[in-house]
Amino acid sequence: MVSPRGGRPAAPHRGFTLIEILVAMMVLSICITVILQLFSGGLRSSRLSDDYTRAVFLAAEKMEELLLRDRLGEKSMEGDFDGRYRWAARIKPVTDDAAEAAIRERRGLFDISVNVLWKEEEREKRFRLQTLKYAWKLQEES
Repeated sequence: MVSPRGGRPAAPHRGFTLIEILVAMMVLSICITVILQLFSGGLRSSRLSDDYTRAVFLAAEKMEELLLRDRLGEKSMEGDFDGRYRWAARIKPVTDDAAEAAIRERRGLFDISVNVLWKEEEREKRFRLQTLKYAWKLQEES
């Protein structure tokens, strides 16, 4: 190839200009930033999902423990599982006119609820299970 200035041949293109390298670096840095943000968001979502899954299992465990009781009475309880998760349970009788015959038999319908609470980034998260159980009432102490 002959140079437009004279008799010497033009040098072939052998590299990138400084501006092309800077643009490529900018595009690469933006892509890496987006990928890292997606990765950290996925980790955060995974941790949140794990926390809720643990709360579900802990609440189900405490609910099963309460449902295994033969006799129930009005009661509130609380405690913690491992220092991070706390629980609060409440058992209260459900009363209505249709339940009067059952009251004479010392049976009743009880509303049982279990709340599991934990902190995440200075915010309190909560999961709640609630059910009804028909059971014998606790004997009233004379």
